[in-house]
Amino acid sequence: MLREYLRREAVFLLSAGVILFFIGFGIARPDLLDSVSSAVHAAILDNFSWLYLISVFFFLAFALTVALSRYGTIKLGYDAERPQYSFFGWIAMLFAAGMGIGLLFWGVSEPLVHFLQPPPFIDAASPDAASFAMRYAFFHWGIHPWAIYTIVSLSIAYFSFRRGMPALISSCFYPVLGERIYGAAGKTVDVLAVFATVFGTATSLGFGALQIHSGLTHLYGLSSAISVTIGIILIATALFMASAILGVEKGVQVLSKFNIVLATVLLFAVLALGSPPYVLNVFASTLGGYINNIIDLSLQSYPFAGFEWSRDWTVFYWAWWISWSPFVGLFIARISRGRTIREFVLTVLTVPTLFTFVWFTIFGGSALHLELEEGAGIAAVAGEDVSLALFAFLEHYPFAGILSLAAILLLIVFFITSADSATVVLGSLTSGGGLVVPNYKKVVWGLSLSAVAIVLLLTGGLDALQVMAITAAFPFMLVMIGLCYTLAIGLSQEKVQ
Repeated sequence: MLREYLRREAVFLLSAGVILFFIGFGIARPDLLDSVSSAVHAAILDNFSWLYLISVFFFLAFALTVALSRYGTIKLGYDAERPQYSFFGWIAMLFAAGMGIGLLFWGVSEPLVHFLQPPPFIDAASPDAASFAMRYAFFHWGIHPWAIYTIVSLSIAYFSFRRGMPALISSCFYPVLGERIYGAAGKTVDVLAVFATVFGTATSLGFGALQIHSGLTHLYGLSSAISVTIGIILIATALFMASAILGVEKGVQVLSKFNIVLATVLLFAVLALGSPPYVLNVFASTLGGYINNIIDLSLQSYPFAGFEWSRDWTVFYWAWWISWSPFVGLFIARISRGRTIREFVLTVLTVPTLFTFVWFTIFGGSALHLELEEGAGIAAVAGEDVSLALFAFLEHYPFAGILSLAAILLLIVFFITSADSATVVLGSLTSGGGLVVPNYKKVVWGLSLSAVAIVLLLTGGLDALQVMAITAAFPFMLVMIGLCYTLAIGLSQEKVQ
């Protein structure tokens, strides 16, 4: 009986044990943990930055090829099935899980930091730097991240809903592993997915907690001590675990719809109170530059000047999205049953991307307008503390207090929706892909996510969060290349006219 239990719960026990060891190691020897993770991170960047660029471009090309091919009409489910969720509910959930908290953190600060600290071949704080900053913000948050999510979610949805296999990453390798997906090889793939999910999500939770703390400090003069950030994480943990235990229908969907409405209201309030014609010109100009240069942007690492810049930003982002892809991919797959491959891929690639472009244009473009036209000094704030940039930006608007409060509320709800989605997905990953996850596993993974975020903040703050995202993502990038291969084999076995 014990042997059967260990075999059945191998993924849960192994991954939870290693995460627990990591948490204990981080508490006992934070300096050593920082040294080891930094050394691994440097080795990955020195040797494989090019692989991140080529792989992500390939994922985009592969997803579009599948959607536009004759396989695009295949349904992710039985032929007569209809989608489980409304279109709005579907979009709201995938958007809230996929990017929400990051948009608030980087929407103002990323364009401003690029503007102030561009690669060496561009003059800092110049109009050229502003144009470069907006183009790269679109690139880092555009169609490429959603292509990464698409590869994972499409593979899982196809093999689980169409082929009737468990909703696990390992199931996607059935065409090459056969029954060995239920053995050590398959369990290794699922454990790698758990690691990437825990560290990728913990990174985002760390960002979110830092920004909520900065907002409360900015508005109410709260202490800036790290203990306050930890307190915020603990309170949010109690909230998202309650949401996770309620389940997708009652928890995630309701909160996601609320947040997408609140985000839209905040977005249009900032647009209306700012300079709409200027912002719309920024949108048109940046969209044109992005489309015209998309291939160059995809493969550009600036090896002769600006390589460090490319590593610090583009490679970090690609690693961050990859580390999120098991969690977001599983979650998107779960809510997408009944849609065709073409509808699924084209919607996931375009609708959230367009909303993201509008978000960066209104927040980032308006911040650059204030900086260039009025010398607002927001870029200097972003250069010193990126978590404070959003609130320094909102200070220049009427009703700044109300807007800042709305931003903090958005951050809290995005924190909850991201964390409870990740908790449910981790529970499913470690329960054989089942839709019903025992509450004790949700508790274990919810506490683990928060504990890892706290350990990373204590060991090195923002830098430690970025280092761990890149390190955890590397092995899963190789898994994703395998997913493309196995999905191609699976689709080639379909009888499609």
